[in-house]
Amino acid sequence: MSQLFLTLGILASFLIIALSSNQIARVFQKFKLPHITGLLLIGIISGPFVLKIIGKNEINNIYFINEISLAYIAFAAGAELYLKELRSRYKSIGWMTFGQVSAIFILSTLCIYFLSVHIPFMKEYSYENRLLIALLASTIFVGRSPASAIAVISEMRAKGPFTQTVIGVTIIKDVLVIILFTIVFSLSITILEDENLNFIVVLKVFIELLISIGLGYLLGIIISFILSTRLFFYGKLCLVLIAGYSVYFLENNISHILLEFNFHFHIEPILSCIVASFYVTNFSKFKMDFHRIIHEAAIPVYVAFFTLTGASVSIDILIQNWHIALLFFIIRLITMTTGTFLGGKLGGDPVQLYKHSWMAYITQAGVALGLISIISKKIPTWGNELATTLIAVVVINLVIGPPLFKWVLNFVGESHKRAIPQDYKDERNAVIFGLESQSIALAQKLIKHNWRVKVLTQRQEIEKFDIEGINICHINEVSLEEFNRLKVKRADAIVALNTDEENFKICEIAFENYGTKDLIVRVHDHRNIPKFQELNARIVEPSTAMVGLMDHFVRSPIATSMILGLDEQQDTIDIEVLNHDFQGLALRELQLPIDLLILSIKRGDSQVISHGYTRLRVGDIITVVGSNESLENLRLRMETSQLIMPQKKST
Repeated sequence: MSQLFLTLGILASFLIIALSSNQIARVFQKFKLPHITGLLLIGIISGPFVLKIIGKNEINNIYFINEISLAYIAFAAGAELYLKELRSRYKSIGWMTFGQVSAIFILSTLCIYFLSVHIPFMKEYSYENRLLIALLASTIFVGRSPASAIAVISEMRAKGPFTQTVIGVTIIKDVLVIILFTIVFSLSITILEDENLNFIVVLKVFIELLISIGLGYLLGIIISFILSTRLFFYGKLCLVLIAGYSVYFLENNISHILLEFNFHFHIEPILSCIVASFYVTNFSKFKMDFHRIIHEAAIPVYVAFFTLTGASVSIDILIQNWHIALLFFIIRLITMTTGTFLGGKLGGDPVQLYKHSWMAYITQAGVALGLISIISKKIPTWGNELATTLIAVVVINLVIGPPLFKWVLNFVGESHKRAIPQDYKDERNAVIFGLESQSIALAQKLIKHNWRVKVLTQRQEIEKFDIEGINICHINEVSLEEFNRLKVKRADAIVALNTDEENFKICEIAFENYGTKDLIVRVHDHRNIPKFQELNARIVEPSTAMVGLMDHFVRSPIATSMILGLDEQQDTIDIEVLNHDFQGLALRELQLPIDLLILSIKRGDSQVISHGYTRLRVGDIITVVGSNESLENLRLRMETSQLIMPQKKST
């Protein structure tokens, strides 16, 4: 009982440190440093080598936090591997993954092994141990970070085949690195337990892998059952994390029991968890519920994990081996470059891409640190020295990786960052006829949603309407010549707020000469509505619009507020499906963020009644409501259409 109270006390202290760590680490983001770097640093400061708030014994007492986090990290990695959305880039993704994994693993192992006689913490060990260290380090080098990749892609608003390939390779590598680590780590443990490497040992490792996979399949079924119950959401979240931790609990107890009979047998829990996640994501009907749990648990799990990992770092070893960490970073960089060149060549990608694509795969984070923590815990001889050195490598990759990834996205032409309007290929244009308070308010609203807006008026005194961000132009008359002079043809939407007679002339010219997709007209006399309808204009009649708006507010206030954009954190947008990976996918198969809702689908000139089994087609326009961040991510995924090659800048 005293041990339980001691653990609870340590846990309470650690939770306070973790909460503080999360707040302090946000300061690092102001200096363009990753949030993870801040968490690791606060953990190091709190650990046994600086402030000594958390000692080594305390870390051992709450190691179960690390195991829960490892289960979650495996769940998150497996959940990203959704096969149906990677169909069109299978060849490029497959060859790029093969090139990177084979080159990094083989070449890094050879480099580290032959340099091991010059590496202080390696040269004192036997050649078998030096080879194991080289194999484990090379395995960690293979890993990449899906979370950091997606963060950079979202920031740069990147889309295109190169971006798709990067995401696909990153996700698959995170799965493969866990499988590869399981094999190498099992062999390492077996050899370190003084067993000779022979057929029986290899067969034993193979059986351990099969049992781990089978246990993962069973865990996937258990998680699906948990998600099928009527428990409240956070109850399901806790049970899913407990289910993941139970595999670690089972492995620890089975290993100790078998050890009493002098029999060594190891299950790899992280492999079981990734198999379970893959099963739930691809072969169960609870994918969305599972992804919501992954989303909601991310921040608390990562804060606890990275803070505890930082506290576990041995500062004395880090100071002693910093130059070794730099050497390992260079080895990974060189082998990464070789692997991406090989993968791009085999996959038939344009040479302009694969010469520079290594920059997209440098950053490491969760999975790599998770595997490193296993090395530190399970290998008492040289595990801590190797783990500390590899943590330093990961931190270097965290700092160097994102800027290089941003550069290569700009180079291949798939970046569409808002901060550079001249490079922004997807900006939409609107022309508003009429200068008044409503047109100014509408222009300001559209500009907030990244539209280019031009207000055209026949009024002479436009100088007094000099409003920042709104381009107000004088038009001499409503005529095709004037429209061409003012480049109305480029408009994606035309809004007419003049008299009915002028509005009709505007719509008629646009309809007959430009085929503008959206014509929006404010009609003053409802008797004029039929003639605007013949021009396929979208009609707003002020009197009936106000009554209809009030009606919707009374009957459905929340939905109306969302659609009108009264909630600044949410919006409603139309997205055109251009990505061929979505062709034929049913709505229920989409890997949508949990805070998005598809309202309708327009196919050609008809409206499709959408439900879970409605299948998308390229060219569909879907209306989606949700948070701004999730809407942007979905738009980038769905509107990827063609390969954009790097352009030479004109001088």
